[in-house]
Amino acid sequence: MAHHVTVMTRTGCHLCEVAEQDIERICGELGVAWSAQDVDSDPEWRAEYGDRVPVILVDDAEHGYWRVEEDRLRKALA
Repeated sequence: MAHHVTVMTRTGCHLCEVAEQDIERICGELGVAWSAQDVDSDPEWRAEYGDRVPVILVDDAEHGYWRVEEDRLRKALA
């Protein structure tokens, strides 16, 4: 099964920048597609994720927030 990782992010968020770098590295090593979405671009996303960015989604299901748990993410993508 091909996985997809999404980082729910916000402009000017330092933790989001760190999470995106981690996701880019991990997904690059594993050959997994990923993308970033700005929570402020959609009112529903802002309501759902706004207080917890960055939020990491794996296959559209919430996997974690604030920091990338690398070992846990790698297991989810294996």
